[in-house]
Amino acid sequence: MDRAGDPTGVPFRAAVRAWFGISLQTFGGPAGQIAVMQRTLVDEKRWIGQRRFLHAMNYCMLLPGPEAQQLATYVGWLLHGTRGGLVAGGLFVLPGVVALLGLSAVYVAFGSTVAVTSLFAGLAPAVLAIVVQAVIRVARRALDRPALVGIAVAGFLALSLFGVPFPVVVALAGLAGWALGRWRPAALPRPGTAEAADAGPPPVISDDALHTEAPSTRRTLRLLLTGLLVWGVPVAAVAALTGAGSVFTQQGLFFSGAAVVTFGGAYAVLAYVAQQAVQVYGWLAPGEMVRGLALAETTPGPLIMVVQFVAFLGAYRDPGSLDPWVAAVLASLLVTWVTFVPSFLFVLLGAPYMERLRGNRSLSAALTGITAAVVGVIANLGVYFAVHTLFAGTVAVDWATLHLDLPDLGTLRPVAPAIAVVAGVLLFRVRWSVLRTLGVCAVLGLAAGLAGLPVA
Repeated sequence: MDRAGDPTGVPFRAAVRAWFGISLQTFGGPAGQIAVMQRTLVDEKRWIGQRRFLHAMNYCMLLPGPEAQQLATYVGWLLHGTRGGLVAGGLFVLPGVVALLGLSAVYVAFGSTVAVTSLFAGLAPAVLAIVVQAVIRVARRALDRPALVGIAVAGFLALSLFGVPFPVVVALAGLAGWALGRWRPAALPRPGTAEAADAGPPPVISDDALHTEAPSTRRTLRLLLTGLLVWGVPVAAVAALTGAGSVFTQQGLFFSGAAVVTFGGAYAVLAYVAQQAVQVYGWLAPGEMVRGLALAETTPGPLIMVVQFVAFLGAYRDPGSLDPWVAAVLASLLVTWVTFVPSFLFVLLGAPYMERLRGNRSLSAALTGITAAVVGVIANLGVYFAVHTLFAGTVAVDWATLHLDLPDLGTLRPVAPAIAVVAGVLLFRVRWSVLRTLGVCAVLGLAAGLAGLPVA
């Protein structure tokens, strides 16, 4: 077999096939996605060792954006340079883009029918249990010091009671982490003094054979300029063709900004996206945001793909001079583009500096603070979804600096709490996967709707 141009000894075509196979199995959020890569790349093919895999994963955890997709990009870069990173990261999201585009169209076309409404009535309560599970998992990993618990609680209260914007919460949490690292380092976990030992058989590719590239100002500027052009030109073109006030320009700019503040993964930023998309721009209703998340949970790829659903509905309902279906597809693809291009840029720019970044104590302390705040952010997301899923109506309360959206207790949906409890039992007691749990809850919702029970 000709391996010219593949210094690692892994043929590029074989890597492409492997990445495509991985992309079809990326259900269950970042934990499941990383587990698939671990099994395929480390345990089965042994293209990368456990030590190097964890090293790459820790770096990607520091970045804004979907960490599993960025890990795929980084490992692809290690194996075959820039083209390997682009192919690995691109294939990681492609099946999800196609699947969610189709599901969004089905929702728009048939969402008002009893069957589809009932299916979503079963999926939405299951999402509540999934979010609770996410809060517990992140909290166990991130909140091992009282000071970090305090940052998490402060983040939750800032968002849920005082309406502090999400980027401000992230910035203040980073500042608090940096301050603790500087003046009270004992309040933060001690950084590990050694890498985890390699487990299992040694990799077939030595660390020395993996792609490396010395950091340089020239390389950084070239990549930065190229990335910014690739990221910004489509948004500028849409603004020039449709106007600064069009839904396409609004979505392109908003999701470009959201892409650089998604520390902590999709759950962390969804509260911010939901607030802006529903309350500020009016692209969709609160309940529809939950349904979009349920759809994203059932498709392969990063959960942040839910932004594609948001864009599809917003453009379909405000298409301007375009056909609504054309507008919806265009907006969906544009938002997907501006959401994921930054992820590629961050990885390809920062990969040569990885060791330097991981050794910086001040940066590590700041990101520890942000990770703690993410727990509060996800908890706030859970409260938001619970209010709009379990109840048909809400009551807005504004008093001084407090801004609350309380449920109208008289509008409780009787089916939703029951399905949420079932989902919780399946996830926490039976320990079913997210996909199986969603399937059962969808069937329960369908059965309730066909039986004539009030599900909407």
